[in-house]
Formats: sequence, structure tokens, C-alpha cells
Amino acid sequence: MDFPEGNNIFLLSEYKKGVIQSLLSRKLRFKSDDGSEFSEWKNKKLSECLDYEQPTNYLVSSTEYEDFYETPVVTAGKTFILGYTNENTGIYNKNLPVIIFDDFTTASQFVDFPFKAKSSAMKILTATEGNDIKFMFEILQGIKYVPGAHGRHWISVFANLMVNVPSYDEQVKIGLFLSSIDKKISLIKEIIR
Repeated sequence: MDFPEGNNIFLLSEYKKGVIQSLLSRKLRFKSDDGSEFSEWKNKKLSECLDYEQPTNYLVSSTEYEDFYETPVVTAGKTFILGYTNENTGIYNKNLPVIIFDDFTTASQFVDFPFKAKSSAMKILTATEGNDIKFMFEILQGIKYVPGAHGRHWISVFANLMVNVPSYDEQVKIGLFLSSIDKKISLIKEIIR
């Protein structure tokens, strides 16, 4: 059976891509709550916008996952949630939400719930002061990079990349707007399951 909701997911996803493109090229700008213009965007290294932490303290010990366990075990790849563990120590639950970044493939995921990690080959990224994690996730998603060699790409490549970023207040407005689109897409996906 063909669901019209599936077409809505595609349309919303394409709309989001267009909005992001317009935002990043600054053809579309948000205004402050009082109606004034935000300041100009600034070039910064990604390492100025995002801190990283190794997942060593949050690695899962056992891969015997069960759906009725409480704590998700995540990976930065497409699978995202590998399963659920009953381990109750070493759960990452501070500074949420965060971005998990696969150091080898450069895939990333936005995580807004406590979790355990499967691989030491990922970084847990948090926004530095004055930066919004959702906005920074969208910036990261827009970086076109294909890893050519097996290496640790966060420190060697991504941390040094220059990105344009608006003021914190504009980042928050952009992040909230894009999150509202993501919520609509998620809701439609739930409906057609």
C-alpha cells in the first residue's frame, strides 16, 4: 500500500535541505525577538565550536542486548541504536544533547538521551560556550568529506575546518526551526509504521 505520508517525509526532507542551504548562504536570516538584525556570521574552526570527549568511560561491556533493557547502545552509523543494555554504570547522561562522530567514517548522529557507546572509534561532541549543539550538528551534516584513508578524522581534518557561524541567539533560532521540521518528519514516520 502506498502511503501519502511517505511523500510528505520526502517533501519535508527536501524543504529542510532547501532551508539549510538558504540559511548557510545567508539568503535567509532570522531576526532577534525585538525585530533587529543579528550580527554578521563569523569564520571559526570547528574545534572552536565543538569540544570532544573519548567514549572510553561509556563503552558497553557486553553485546548481549535485549529490547526490554533500558539503556540504548549507540553508534554514529546508520544503524544508530544497536540495541539496549542492562548495564547501569558508565552511562553518558551529561551535557545532553550531544553529537556522536565516527572517527573513521565521519558519520554523525544527534543524541538527546542517555546512552552507552559501542566503539572507542567515535568522539562525543559538545558545543562550546556560545554555540548551539543542534545548529552545529546541521553544520556538520553539511560538510562534504569522503575519508580516503583509515584514520582519526576529527583531530586530523574536522577540528581544523573553517565554518561560518552566526551569533548564539541566531544559532538557537535556526536550531529550533530545524528541530521543528525534524519532529514533523518523525511524527509522520511513526504514523506509517
